[in-house]
Amino acid sequence: MRDGLGIDGWLFFAVAALLAIGITMVLSTSYLFSQERFSDGTIFFRKQLTAAGAGVIALCICALMPPAGHRRLTYPLLMFTLLVLALVVIPGVGLSRGGARRWLSLGGYLFQPAELAKFSLVLYLAHSLAKKGEKMRTFSFGVLPHLIVGGLFLGLILLEPDLGTALILGLILFLMLFVGGVNFYHLLLIGLMALPVVALAVVGAEYRLRRLLVFLDPWRDPSSSGFQIIQSYIAFGSGQVWGRGLGESRQKLFYLPEAHTDFIFSVIGEELGFLGAIVVLALFGLLVLRGFQLTAKMEEPFNQYLAFGLTSLLGLQAFIHMGVVMGLMPTKGLVLPFISYGGSAMVMNLVEAGMLLSLSRWRL
Repeated sequence: MRDGLGIDGWLFFAVAALLAIGITMVLSTSYLFSQERFSDGTIFFRKQLTAAGAGVIALCICALMPPAGHRRLTYPLLMFTLLVLALVVIPGVGLSRGGARRWLSLGGYLFQPAELAKFSLVLYLAHSLAKKGEKMRTFSFGVLPHLIVGGLFLGLILLEPDLGTALILGLILFLMLFVGGVNFYHLLLIGLMALPVVALAVVGAEYRLRRLLVFLDPWRDPSSSGFQIIQSYIAFGSGQVWGRGLGESRQKLFYLPEAHTDFIFSVIGEELGFLGAIVVLALFGLLVLRGFQLTAKMEEPFNQYLAFGLTSLLGLQAFIHMGVVMGLMPTKGLVLPFISYGGSAMVMNLVEAGMLLSLSRWRL
């Protein structure tokens, strides 16, 4: 494939390896849970296979499409994303689970618009930054339009509510404006504007404030708020160097909540040990390294910004997921790209990888 299509072979290898590990770990982590809840141990595995299959098809289409084709999708995709984000917060339209309304039902499959929003914002910013060029130094052209669009995305996602995704989008917005050449004082202003919003979002929800306090001391409430992270610690400690063996995790036996999604890296640490966790970390490191090397090789501004944005998006999500389950960040549900269970995330992660592969074919 590398010789025939000219794609980055190392980037393709990293994505393929992470996908293979993810499919295997979803089966391992979800079998007993789905057997208990649905009397069918493979239901999550089959759904993930379906999503992976659709995602691989999307990856191939995106990899074969030139970047100019991706760019033409910017505004139609932006409008569609804002529409579905608005629909999902309407009672009776969006599906509510666990106190959050984040899903739409499409033909029996659940779709999470926030996953599309991450990709859509990166595509819009890449197009807009490339188009504005030197005008990025001015507040009215370089900052204000992007704050308005980004603010619409963030506001609708906070209404779900989904603070984790909103923070990811905020970080992506900040990073892409930074590389786009925005004035430092304008970036400082954005940061100062964001601080009270984040503080209000945390203090305004009792469960978020509790998570922050538990992050500082998980053992202050080991049977409730601190339960998840303590069980994650136990999983990593039990795995030691070599791991208990694939399928042999004990923490997934209803001790570790959301073992197939938010805490799947903990089970990797338990079943595959320190070495298995390092392999996953190294694969993400390879993906990010090749993505940034690709960014440096680009000459066309849109391609450069898109490569940077997609690489940052995938890398940030992986970094935050791993940081959360290892207790380095406050607990917040966030999937591990290509690995955690979740159809919307899987398809969109593979679309993003496909666009990176397309950019690797067009290094201009």
